[in-house]
Amino acid sequence: MAGTLMDKKRGGREKAPLLAAKKQKSAARLLLLLLAALSLLLAGCAEEKGYIDFTRRTATPEEPTSERPLVIAFAPVMSPEATRQPYERMVSYIAEKLGRPVTMVQKRGAAELDQLVAAGEADIAFLSTGAYTAYRGQEPIELLAMVETNGTILYRTFIIVAADSKIEDFASLKGSVFAFVDPLSHSGRLAVDYRLLEEGLTPEQYFGRIFYTHHHDKSIWAVANHLADGASIDNQIYEHLLQTNPQLAAKVRIIDELAVAPTGPVVVRQNLAPEEKEKLRRIFYEMADDEAMRPVLRSAVIDRFVPPEGELYEPLRQKFLAHERLSGE
Repeated sequence: MAGTLMDKKRGGREKAPLLAAKKQKSAARLLLLLLAALSLLLAGCAEEKGYIDFTRRTATPEEPTSERPLVIAFAPVMSPEATRQPYERMVSYIAEKLGRPVTMVQKRGAAELDQLVAAGEADIAFLSTGAYTAYRGQEPIELLAMVETNGTILYRTFIIVAADSKIEDFASLKGSVFAFVDPLSHSGRLAVDYRLLEEGLTPEQYFGRIFYTHHHDKSIWAVANHLADGASIDNQIYEHLLQTNPQLAAKVRIIDELAVAPTGPVVVRQNLAPEEKEKLRRIFYEMADDEAMRPVLRSAVIDRFVPPEGELYEPLRQKFLAHERLSGE
């Protein structure tokens, strides 16, 4: 009996180091997993969200790294998931044709993009019509190209309501909940400002409540789901949605159209080297001639880039100044 107890004690003492070793091994494995997870997290945080550096795709140890990347910035007019990929492809294409490093910066909306350009933090920017006509930044910019869609460089603003809404005209929207896209979106805000300017009113005075969706398709969704009584949107985005999401488009209807406006331009920092600006013009104007780029452009609601017609923006610039005076900004 005593021998049996001694054997059990001895066996327990022999197993104890084994159990301790297993625990140490498990703890070490857990620590390694935690360190690996932490390193992945830090790696993900190393690059600021909204920035893509296209130098990483082509750089080799032999290539020079001292050249500053060309910064191309944009703000999506549709939801980022629907817009980001074609702009990545366009920027990658530009980087390849230029043969120099390029970084893409994505901002949430037109107002944020205008601020980025004004601060001199972008060399090229895809501006909205409203953002360009409102631009008064210290960094001088010049027109590089305009967007042509469906054979025209002009577009309209649609006023929409839900398909089952009893609202039949713009006047009936007074006191309602209205969805705008962005403070500096022409079709998604400023066109309505200019309409109400004729009556000496602002949207804040005219509507019961306003809010911003930051994307035209989100404004359509907000109206379709009765989160807003009405919204103002780009007709080209609506027509694109008829092809890509007809179920959503069928849930809204157009009750009014506002005056035509020139499409949003591509602008360039004025003090960029003249030879580089000339290269960029050629790249943009010839992009649609590349068969592989045509579907990329179409997915961004662009047929091609064409030489800009700066005089088309001047009347809107004057309207924006009048709008500022009325709103006291």
